[in-house]
Amino acid sequence: MIKKIAALFGALMLLTAGAVSAQTATDAPVKPQAVPEVAAKTSTAPDALVKSTVDEVLSVIKTTKDKRALNEVVEKKVLPNFDFQAMTRLAVGRSWREASPAQQKSLENAFRSLLVTTYATALSQSTTAQQTVEVRAAPVKPADEDVTVKTFVRESGRNPIAIDYRMAKAATGWKVYDVVVENLSLVTNYRGSFNSEITRSGIDGLIKSLEAKNKKNAEG
Repeated sequence: MIKKIAALFGALMLLTAGAVSAQTATDAPVKPQAVPEVAAKTSTAPDALVKSTVDEVLSVIKTTKDKRALNEVVEKKVLPNFDFQAMTRLAVGRSWREASPAQQKSLENAFRSLLVTTYATALSQSTTAQQTVEVRAAPVKPADEDVTVKTFVRESGRNPIAIDYRMAKAATGWKVYDVVVENLSLVTNYRGSFNSEITRSGIDGLIKSLEAKNKKNAEG
């Protein structure tokens, strides 16, 4: 149940538009460079961004389980908050530096497709009308470049599930660089499986593995 909800709400927003260090599974992200004052003043507050995205997605997934409609929701409401290059770089880890620009782009495209289909499926299978999400206020000072927005998924008869959105300030506003579900980082989890595949068959092997999964998802 936790894994399904993790995938569901991990889909809402993930990763940063700022710079990220991808060296080991425990690396902390490098904070992005300071953004222009105008951008900082006009961007949506991080907790408000999380809440609006969660509310919009929940309003749709509680009324339909149609996979095509949910894919559209993910594309329009979720993906604009992703930086897939940063996400892929963090998930691939140390091996990212060894990949050619063409390999990096292929990895990014394949990972993006995998996340879209995975999360759309999670949305269709694990959401109930009784689920609600509490988004805690996250006060931000003008000089802050990094913040964690804490949320809790609640459902009657179950313990709440804590989901933290770690966010950094970017030129286009606040972006999520990781989602931590009950102290479990989704991106770090992907890194473990990616590194295993790279060890077995290299960067090209990981690309082929991701593309094969995407093809299977498309056929299913």
